[in-house]
Amino acid sequence: MIWLLGVAALGVWFWFDSMRARERAILGAQALCERESLQFLDDTVALRRLNLGWGARGLHLQRIYRFEYATTATNRHHGCIFVVGSEPVRVALEI
Repeated sequence: MIWLLGVAALGVWFWFDSMRARERAILGAQALCERESLQFLDDTVALRRLNLGWGARGLHLQRIYRFEYATTATNRHHGCIFVVGSEPVRVALEI
């Protein structure tokens, strides 16, 4: 019975951590698009990959989110934002 509570607690933690990471990815993508005079499309990001990794602070989740942006009204491009833990660390834009 206690292990079931532990699994449930882990699931709740993962859900909250994922929502925090997604929100920070959205804010990071919006800030980049604003800084580069691009239009951030759909106001959202989509999880593309989730991995476990080791870093300076130990074991953490690595997430890659995909988003779309436009340089003009008629074209769409893709970008990726890399999130370690819940902090965005890098953004890559399609050229």
